[in-house]
Amino acid sequence: MTKLIALIDGSLYAQSVCDHAAWAALRGPMAIELVHVLGRRSIASAPVNLSGSIGLGARTALLSELAELDEQNAKLAHKRGRLLLDEARASLIKAGVSDVMARLRNDDIVETVQTFEGEAELIVIGKRGEAADFAKLHLGSNLERVVRASHRPVLVASRAFKPIERVLIAFDGGPSALKAVAFIAASPLFAGLACHLLCVGHDDAATRDKIETASAVLYASGHDVTAEHKQGLADEIITRTVENWRADLLVMGAYGHSRIRNLIIGSTTTQMIRACKIPVMLFR
Repeated sequence: MTKLIALIDGSLYAQSVCDHAAWAALRGPMAIELVHVLGRRSIASAPVNLSGSIGLGARTALLSELAELDEQNAKLAHKRGRLLLDEARASLIKAGVSDVMARLRNDDIVETVQTFEGEAELIVIGKRGEAADFAKLHLGSNLERVVRASHRPVLVASRAFKPIERVLIAFDGGPSALKAVAFIAASPLFAGLACHLLCVGHDDAATRDKIETASAVLYASGHDVTAEHKQGLADEIITRTVENWRADLLVMGAYGHSRIRNLIIGSTTTQMIRACKIPVMLFR
């Protein structure tokens, strides 16, 4: 049986990650590998400069006290991580998923994903983590890192799960979009779901051919498919179409290769994840 990786933390999105993972696992069918990453920073205190006027005896005592605090913090982090995993596993079993494995890792989250994604078909992560600023709509600090590093589709869970019946595909004819169409056509995750192909940008014969080909692929796999082409700003049109078409899931290509370009003009991917109230599945 194939598996998916569900990355959880102590944020408000943890339950939604479990709900989205359960949806995918039951349709797959797939096993779920729950992963909670402590991170190297979360189990170690910041370095302290003791090179000032502190006496030798006081310095030694302080270092000893700091070492004890580090040990206590590490134990608490491990205990909390185990509790989070136990609660998540119980939630998944209650939802009907029978094959659930839990992992607690002292590692960087990207390195963890790269270690375990080889056998996975999908990665599920929350839109925002524990440290995200909800008032300012900040995304989770690890989200972009995971999406950029992973070679598997990444399902970004929305705040709350609702049944997925209508899938909007932001289609630009590029390699990521074609990969997304092929995945949707072949995967039991999307069996029986209505699909709408939306292309935003320059309209020419080559683009129309790609849209027709993608539509044919989805239609041949049994999907109810519609398609349209619009001019304008991609993030605004996609957001509006999500609302007007009442989409339950947005599928699109992930970040481009140039970080510098994204810093200068922004990223449609980031805008979509931030603005949409539905889950987003990203392909690289």
